[in-house]
Amino acid sequence: MPELPEVETTRRGIEPYLLGRTIRLLAIHNASLRWPVPAAVQALQGAVVESVARRGKYLLIKVASGTAIVHLGMSGSLRICQLDEPRRKHDHIELHLDCGRVLRFHDPRRFGCFLWQASDEPTHSLLAKLGPEPLSDEFDGEYLFKACRRRQLAIKNLIMKSDVVVGVGNIYASESLFMAGIRPGRAAGRITRRDANLLADAIKRILQRSITQGGTTLRDFVNSDGNPGYFAQSLLVYGRRSEPCRVCGTAIKQKTQGQRSSFYCSTCQK
Repeated sequence: MPELPEVETTRRGIEPYLLGRTIRLLAIHNASLRWPVPAAVQALQGAVVESVARRGKYLLIKVASGTAIVHLGMSGSLRICQLDEPRRKHDHIELHLDCGRVLRFHDPRRFGCFLWQASDEPTHSLLAKLGPEPLSDEFDGEYLFKACRRRQLAIKNLIMKSDVVVGVGNIYASESLFMAGIRPGRAAGRITRRDANLLADAIKRILQRSITQGGTTLRDFVNSDGNPGYFAQSLLVYGRRSEPCRVCGTAIKQKTQGQRSSFYCSTCQK
């Protein structure tokens, strides 16, 4: 599933083509996504794009009358294409722009979404309870330390909760915990203030590094121009079971937490 760096990479890729452009045509070829595409999204047609933002793993395409809320699901992507480029089988939604390009929402598994929030409506339920952005000043060691207090939940599971902090998916949680020297199964309530500072800093550094490198290529993620990300080449623990730790040489271990695989070094992480 595309995680925060992949979504941010996509946002940065499509923004120059959308910002200030008029959406001449909205074409919906298949409305049966995770939730049915609402008819209200037709408000995009004829509107000028005011901003292309991100909240957690959601992309927000804003026009005067409201905002399209886009999630890439398990294998979705947004691509900028030439208008005469043939549409692929799973290109479900198209935004035809006045610059002669088209933005295509591609989603083979149809686990993504393309929803609408009118400007005069309250915050959509998908966005209303999200925690702070990990790269914002709002998220720091002190915030994380307070969020951990009296919590028996494993620290890896805690930092993956979207109401605590958004966008820290499985890959980046494992990598950040390794950088901070914390085992993924440690109870959040046992995290010290020093641990919290190290972990908050590691999350920021890992996510920013991945964004800089274009995201992580796992399965079928590609960015907005169809090219893969390259952060996978820099992974220190994720997906490296039984391989030697790049720091100490100990074999990387794998365990299951909350139905997700965790990878860690039993020597470097305590």
